[in-house]
Amino acid sequence: MTARRQVLLRMDPAIHDALTRWADDELRSLNAHVELLLRRALTEAGRMPKKAGPLPRRGRPPAARD
Repeated sequence: MTARRQVLLRMDPAIHDALTRWADDELRSLNAHVELLLRRALTEAGRMPKKAGPLPRRGRPPAARD
């Protein structure tokens, strides 16, 4: 697995609050939601790199089957 890069993102507090509420509504972290939105924007603009990996699976691992 490749290392993920960290980015410092400065934004208007009202935008941050709106994104946080939206992420909460979708049961995502703010970081995961921002990445999802950026990926959608890149795809819609036809600029998504072919070598970009899938979104990492987050949350609880699936329950073990007996």
